[in-house]
Amino acid sequence: MKRTALACLFIFAALLASPVFAADNNLCTSKLQELEAKVNSLPATATNAPEIKRLLASAKASQAAKDDKKCATEASQALAMAN
Repeated sequence: MKRTALACLFIFAALLASPVFAADNNLCTSKLQELEAKVNSLPATATNAPEIKRLLASAKASQAAKDDKKCATEASQALAMAN
């Protein structure tokens, strides 16, 4: 009886966690698209442009490495700097 309850608990936890990972991927993708648009429209005189571009490159590398949480975090940081 305990094994069945424990197995059900693990299955339930796995089902709940699945959409969270998909959400991170979508957030990463949308933040990267928004950031790329901002970078393309940055004025040439922007003082923090190199740091924003570095964060963009790092976010893309994180996405390629399947680390969507880090990708979303870095893209969000760069977007905050660009505003």
